[in-house]
Amino acid sequence: MSNEPSTPRTGVLVMAYGTPASPDDIEAYYTHIRRGRPPTEELLAELIGRYDAIGGISPLAQRTAAQVEAIRGALDELAPGRYVVGLGQKHAAPFVEDGVRALAEVGVDHIVGLVLAPHYSGFSVGQYHGRAADAAAELGIGFSGVDDWHLTPEFVAHQAASVTERLATLPEHTKVVFTAHSLPERVLEGDPYPDQLRDSAAAIAEAAGLEQWSGWSLGWQSAGRTPEPWRGPDILEIIRDLAGTGAAEGILVVPQGFTSDHLEVLFDLDIEAAAIAADLGLAFARTDVVNDDPAVMSALARRVVDLTP
Repeated sequence: MSNEPSTPRTGVLVMAYGTPASPDDIEAYYTHIRRGRPPTEELLAELIGRYDAIGGISPLAQRTAAQVEAIRGALDELAPGRYVVGLGQKHAAPFVEDGVRALAEVGVDHIVGLVLAPHYSGFSVGQYHGRAADAAAELGIGFSGVDDWHLTPEFVAHQAASVTERLATLPEHTKVVFTAHSLPERVLEGDPYPDQLRDSAAAIAEAAGLEQWSGWSLGWQSAGRTPEPWRGPDILEIIRDLAGTGAAEGILVVPQGFTSDHLEVLFDLDIEAAAIAADLGLAFARTDVVNDDPAVMSALARRVVDLTP
């Protein structure tokens, strides 16, 4: 028997938003998002209708699982036996705290957090890391988090390639609009999120050979149903304004803030935005999201390795 000490095992908590597991879970999920306040019948019916429009439920759970497996596989290639990978979600089981406890149970000595969102906001990535760090501290485990990965070359290259591919199918005078999930104005004051979105859009546009501003711009989408102001302009407003100018024949949406096919992409863009564009006579397309793209997932694994103590 060897007396050499075993290599310390590092936990990797991949974190995602979460989604209902079945149509029966939609109300509880929506209530959790609303911090325990059940939605009105009208709001619930609207959300159920949106899920029905994309097949009854979101593919986000399966997409997230594939991303976790891809990251696990990449880490096993980089450092066999060194990492234990788990999942923690914001609004669905297993929750962030569940993921931390599961990693603790297998004896990890440190946890690296990786959120499946490229851009940092204290309202999103910051909250994930905060919850994970608190749960880890309660168990006496150290925590460090990957804050952002919006300029990771593999992510930029993936998005640029999809821009080029989609533009080839659209009219010559097509406007490219980069979108991300809107956030309330109050939380964006002093937050790096808008600047990071602009930086990654510029990097992707440059890689795809787009002319600045005349060829592309920034937009927002999927704002919450609250009375406070959310950052805009919204993509639906942009489509209407673009059609009104008569200066474009088409629009290509690049949902750079999203990394998986889910409701905000499959309904908000592929159905709602596409329908408005069609009604106004604009050709419409949107680029691929990364899902479990091997190059991007391997790059994220390397970010984890770089952050490992």
